[in-house]
Amino acid sequence: MGPVPTQWRGACDNHNDSTFNCNRKLIGARYFNKGCLAFLASINISRPSSLIDSPRDFSGHGTHTLSTGAGRFVPSANCLGYGNGTAKGGAPNARVAAYKVCWPPIHSPGCFGSDILAAFDQAIHDRVHVLTVSLSGGNANYFDDGIAIGAFHAVKNGITVVCAAGNSGPAYGSLSNTAPWIITVGASTIDREIQTDVLVANTNIRIKGQSYSTSKLPGKKYYPLIISTDAKSANASAQNATNCLINSLDPVKVKGKIVVCKWGWSSAIENGEVVRDAGGVGLVVANGPYSGHFIFVEPNVIPATHVSYKDGITLLNYINSTRSPMGNITAPQTTLGVKPSPVMAAFSSRGPNKYNEEILKPDIVAPGVNILAAISEAGNPIGIDIGNKRILFYFETGTSMACPHIAGIAGLLRAMHPDWSPAAIRSAIMTSATVKDNEHLPIRDANLTNATPFDYGSGHVRPNHAMNPGLVYDLSPADYLNFVCALGYNSSQLAMFTKPHLCPDTPINIENLNYPSIAVPKLLNKAKITRRVKNVGTIGTYTVRVEEPRGVSVRVRPTKIKFKNWVKKRSLRLC
Repeated sequence: MGPVPTQWRGACDNHNDSTFNCNRKLIGARYFNKGCLAFLASINISRPSSLIDSPRDFSGHGTHTLSTGAGRFVPSANCLGYGNGTAKGGAPNARVAAYKVCWPPIHSPGCFGSDILAAFDQAIHDRVHVLTVSLSGGNANYFDDGIAIGAFHAVKNGITVVCAAGNSGPAYGSLSNTAPWIITVGASTIDREIQTDVLVANTNIRIKGQSYSTSKLPGKKYYPLIISTDAKSANASAQNATNCLINSLDPVKVKGKIVVCKWGWSSAIENGEVVRDAGGVGLVVANGPYSGHFIFVEPNVIPATHVSYKDGITLLNYINSTRSPMGNITAPQTTLGVKPSPVMAAFSSRGPNKYNEEILKPDIVAPGVNILAAISEAGNPIGIDIGNKRILFYFETGTSMACPHIAGIAGLLRAMHPDWSPAAIRSAIMTSATVKDNEHLPIRDANLTNATPFDYGSGHVRPNHAMNPGLVYDLSPADYLNFVCALGYNSSQLAMFTKPHLCPDTPINIENLNYPSIAVPKLLNKAKITRRVKNVGTIGTYTVRVEEPRGVSVRVRPTKIKFKNWVKKRSLRLC
């Protein structure tokens, strides 16, 4: 699909049609804003000029995620020359439908539940196969959560729904979109970086970082280095100077120098503008302890780089121990094969699932850092003066970017296995994931300590392995309703959610919901867990292999399952 055009070409309702030029009703781009307009009317706020009745993407977020999920092959895709190569989405031949539900925030977040639900209804009517939803949602009461409600009805109609886990990490219990009928996606790094290094004069110190800019420092010249707090303006607080916020730096102290700031309350772009306006020639943004090793690339108005917490300490120690600290920032270059990779993104929201601990979330992680994808031409995504350059692709970071990676894979699986349910597709993706990085070591978090299932769920996605999972853990809409019954919802509440459903006389044990992962939140002495597996592969025998969590003994019965022509499903019991 490449750069998303201003005028969308639609896809036909009849998915067997081989061309966009069909005579049936077209699916293209739609917008939903009645909920937003109703809210404005309720608080007597006149409609702002920025709220335009159009599905056009003025922020770039929707274009970026959609092209990640289903972009066509585009040669020489790059952002200002960096990351150059052939780009494509996860399912490059998929037809796409865009549903705009978010608007400029006015006294409230700009995505209203009624508009989200209207878009879900339209998607069901349009008979889409996969929905990628890069929006945060989450409520202990699923009936008050527009995303959870809409996703349930979509899944009931055979649509796989993939949602972002959220960007509130690394705090535990911070994830959203926790409903078990949703595929919840966290974010990890990739093995490509836009590398810019700090060179320290008269030493062997070379600190690796990431950033890119339209300007460069001369390669053989060194400039004075100064810590931002040492350049604090008279009326600024120490905290504002630490983070290089507006009007926090003294131009007399900054002029002609490279300033070292702490990454905090603003973006590196804003930090660069502050340093530039104060007369600085370069910027180093250093992580705090929570961000650790995690770095993502941002554009800048001056030569700049973003470095890890450990490397930032090294640089600060050098500056504080040297009478005349000098340094340079190298020109950006695209590097591949970065190790270790993947690493959990520091911002990626973590489990456990604070609403239902028995359902392990996130389900899966996928690339969500420095993702190059198409961007809307309706605005300047970089937010800085780039002259007459046209930005068709842009690096973005977030679980919003990870989400469409999984959606694209789900689309491919749906095309390969049209008889698979949304639960079977999720199972194939989860059970084929890996918990190892490209150094064959356990996936690590931003501090390079071993990550856990509360960070990555089942692990990092492996698309090719998901094609043939052998066995899947399947679930039906009735199973999800029985799960909701077990949470204590009554018939009246269920009637608000779906058609009448008769709850079992004895509520199910939530831990026995046939989910591809298992979580036992209150393990005292022992627990018995049951799962049902469905054979979607060849006839044969499967042997159980267990890697026990530390301090826990696990037994599975039976230890072998044999499938014949007439046998499709079998049960397993874990003790």
